Amino acid sequence: MKQLEEIKALISQGNVADAIGQLERLIADGCPSPDQAYYLLGNAWRKLGDWRQALNNYNLAIELNPQSPALHARQMAMDILEFYNKDMYNQ
Repeated sequence: MKQLEEIKALISQGNVADAIGQLERLIADGCPSPDQAYYLLGNAWRKLGDWRQALNNYNLAIELNPQSPALHARQMAMDILEFYNKDMYNQ
């Protein structure tokens, strides 16, 4: 879908807020590829550092399409979050 490709480019260029707005409107209007839209939305939130929103959107994408690339993205995000060791800061 051409619109999703354009939004993907926005995310790559750092126009994340614009991409999020467009993705949310696209999903609300009944996107023909909602799993891809949620995956991109997860990527956008991750880029902003909002891990909770990113994981929520990856999970929605996976629910719609178990073969979604969001599966790999969610695992990478979880690996990053699990690597973070809070005890290191208490020494």
